[in-house]
Amino acid sequence: MKQNKVIGLTGSIATGKSSATNIIKSLGYPVIDADLIARDIVKDEKVIKEIKSFFGEDIYNQGDLNRDRLGKIIFESLEKREVLNNITHPAIYNEIKKRIKEEKSGIIFLDIPLLIETLQSIKEYKLDLDEIWLVYIPKETQVTRLMLRDNISREYAEEKISSQISVEDKKEYADIVLNNLTNLEDLEKNIKDEIEKLKNR
Repeated sequence: MKQNKVIGLTGSIATGKSSATNIIKSLGYPVIDADLIARDIVKDEKVIKEIKSFFGEDIYNQGDLNRDRLGKIIFESLEKREVLNNITHPAIYNEIKKRIKEEKSGIIFLDIPLLIETLQSIKEYKLDLDEIWLVYIPKETQVTRLMLRDNISREYAEEKISSQISVEDKKEYADIVLNNLTNLEDLEKNIKDEIEKLKNR
């Protein structure tokens, strides 16, 4: 029997994935944050050496990665983004798998913001997900919430949303859709219900 059930948790911009993550943590379930691991990985000596070798010594300043500069470089070049991924992804996925192996809780949530977008990498690095849970709201609600959250125009909000796979398309990949249309109490009830069902699957 498999030691843990691993649930990939994802969403889209302004759908409420952070709220879902906080609820899951408050219920006592571990959440492995891929973004935090990625931030730590770029401080690893081997990774620093490889990044400097390709992107130049000055991409780090006193040991700190210049994220804005690197972000601009990889945004403008798919080839350079792939180089960065090839440097960082093995270490990131190894760390995720190590933490999953060490965990004894039975159910583990893996917070990957762009999970659907990186499914190919997840398969390549043999990271086994039992299910994918998507925090969902309709696009119009997503636009409104993003405008309010970031104090931006409708046009800019729509531009940011359209830079990702649409939340409607992501539903096709999800085993469980957590509807976050109303309030945090309803979202928490939804999560609790799905966890109870998960225990019996």
